[in-house]
Amino acid sequence: MDSFEINKIIAAVLLTALIVIGIGKAADLVFHVDKPKQSAYKIDGLEVAEVTKESDGKSETVEAVDIAQLLALGNLAHGEKVFKKCSACHMIASDGKNMIGPNLWGVIGRNAASISDYKYSKAMVAYGKNWTFEEMNSYLIKPQAYIKGTKMAFAGLRKEKDRASVILYMNSKSSSPVPLP
Repeated sequence: MDSFEINKIIAAVLLTALIVIGIGKAADLVFHVDKPKQSAYKIDGLEVAEVTKESDGKSETVEAVDIAQLLALGNLAHGEKVFKKCSACHMIASDGKNMIGPNLWGVIGRNAASISDYKYSKAMVAYGKNWTFEEMNSYLIKPQAYIKGTKMAFAGLRKEKDRASVILYMNSKSSSPVPLP
């Protein structure tokens, strides 16, 4: 087979790919689909309430999730599996050392930036709240957006089951786990 035959085969494959892509683009122009404002399928048991808080004359809307219902979605085995994403930077052992991130043993129920031998970001030190189930849930959605200026460069956990499972897993890794709501 000479090089001219190979060129014809490659050109035929590329032309076919371009035609398929072109048909898809043309179909998008011809058929316009309006997306609904509300989801057609509502998940039972998980209700999202909107809370409005005002600071400095600005009004912002924050979504509040019923944490008991959220935690009911998770389980420890799934949390241990999802926590493997976190284990690249965090250890979760009673006598564990700090890695890129601090050791997370007993993190639920303690104050943020409270491990003395770890250098936290200024934003985390200024945050200074207690790590409750609700705070951890909000933080794990997108850490950079929740505490602006944090060193934690993690995209976050979008799936509710993943967050609930990781929170349950982290709570179980403590000398005295916080009682579930």
